[in-house]
This record gives sequence, structure tokens and C-alpha cells, in this order.
Amino acid sequence: MKITPDPYASQVTKPENSKTSEPTGEKEKTAKPTHHSANVSPVRRKILSWFSRVGISPSMSTLDPKREKQALERRKQILEIQKAANLQAVLNIALNVAITESQSDSLDPDWFFAFSSMAEEIYSQPMQELWGRIFAVEVSKPGSFSLRSLQLLKSLTHRDAQIFSKAVSMACRRQHDNVPRILVGYHKRRGVLSFLGPSAPQQINLAKMGLSYPDLLALQDMKLLYASEIESGEYEQGQQIFWRCGNESFTLEANRSGVALVYYKFTAVGSELAKLVSRKENSAYLPALKERLSNVFIVTE
Repeated sequence: MKITPDPYASQVTKPENSKTSEPTGEKEKTAKPTHHSANVSPVRRKILSWFSRVGISPSMSTLDPKREKQALERRKQILEIQKAANLQAVLNIALNVAITESQSDSLDPDWFFAFSSMAEEIYSQPMQELWGRIFAVEVSKPGSFSLRSLQLLKSLTHRDAQIFSKAVSMACRRQHDNVPRILVGYHKRRGVLSFLGPSAPQQINLAKMGLSYPDLLALQDMKLLYASEIESGEYEQGQQIFWRCGNESFTLEANRSGVALVYYKFTAVGSELAKLVSRKENSAYLPALKERLSNVFIVTE
């Protein structure tokens, strides 16, 4: 973006004026700031560039009323054009999503107009891709995504989505249960003769798998995970539980009574949004989990 006039234009003078002192002096006084402003620092250039995207420039407040009105109208036009471009991007993505055709109810008009008013304010390409997939899925199967999920999704940044993607890469589901969970270990009841109180849970270190404790807190704050670890009910010896993590399935069989799994559970909104995230397998997570669970479970694939 050109911020100032050509800084070298003020240096071009006619030979016959070279001996005149006062006019030339006045010209040099006005030329110096122009030359200086051309050498804008990278940070200032970025600031100006970002604000120009919403139609704001430093000179707007110094314009006369007529030109100020024109600047404000121009800003409004810039914002409307950008919103339309955002919706166009979401549309193009939705048209290219491979969705299985289904004979289902028609799309709720209220849902659509609420969706469009939110989607027009999604500016980053990765998030636009997510919104495009949402719309394609909703058209195929209305009711897949609630407006509450969309409102939460709208507040997420690209960085938030990256953190959520790391959580989804570790998500496991029990057989006949669509709610994802991040298994972290187990808890076992102490024997009857123990006077030392309950034992501490035996867990893997999720931070070593790429999901740090601050990441977990962020996901909980975003209402994508429940706010604390959850324990399953205690399993009896020989009881089996079937799990699926990504493309891999395995069975856990308790080799003693009184053991429970410890996990982080996705909320209803988190479960909906997890369907949209492209899962990237975490090669370190599942082997570490199986090794830890093998202390109290027989793990078979």
C-alpha cells in the first residue's frame, strides 16, 4: 500500500530556482517530513496495513466534513465487500466437501440466516474451511450442529482450533458411545487392609504427547472439555471394554476388580465440533496409553 507520495519527487528542482533562498527553504521544510515518512518501520507499516483493511487511515480525522463522509462511506463499502468475500469463500469450500446424500428434512431457515450472519465475520482461511464443512454437513443432515455450537465456534481463533485439533488427535470412543474422551490412565481401589487412604491415579503425561496443561485449561475455558478429570465406574475382574482411537481399535479387560479409567470428556459442543476436525494421528499417545493401562488391564487389539 502506498502510504506517502514519492519521496524523491521533492528533490527534483529547476536550475533557475536554485539561487532563490526563501521559496526553496520553504520547500525543503515540507519535503523532509515526506521523505522521512516514506521510511516507515516494518511494525508501523503492518499497523497501517491492517487498519486499511477496515477502511481506517491516520488522515481520516483531518478531512473536511464532505471528505470525511466519503471516507466513512468508503469504509462501510470495504467492510461489506469483505463480508461478502468471506461468505463466498465459505460457499466455495462447502461446494467441494464430499458428503453422502441423504433423504432428510430441509434446512431450517432460521439456522441458515444465523449461520450466514456469523460466517460473514470469519476471516482466516483455516476457519473458513471449518465453516464450509459445517454447512455441507448440516445441509446433508439438518440438526447436526446447534446454534450454540456455532456461537462458540465463532469466538475461536485459529490458534484455539489448533489446540482443539491436538485434543481430537487423542480422542477415543467407547463402543456404542459417540462422546469422545481423552484417556489418561487409571485409578485402582486400595485393598481392605490398607490404611494409607486412596491411591493416586496412574496417568501418562499428556504434555509429552503435545497437549500441555495450559492447553487443557484453554479447552475447558472454551467449554470444549469438561472442567476436571472424570473417573469411570469401577470394573470387575474379567470385564471387557471396547475402545476405538482414530483408525485403531482395542479391548481392555480388567485383570483385577476395583479399577477405573481416568479421562477428560468432551462436552456436547466439543463432541459436535470434533466431527469436523481433520484427525492427525498422534503416534506417541496410544503406545504410551496402552503401556500404562497394561498394569491393570489386559490390552488386546
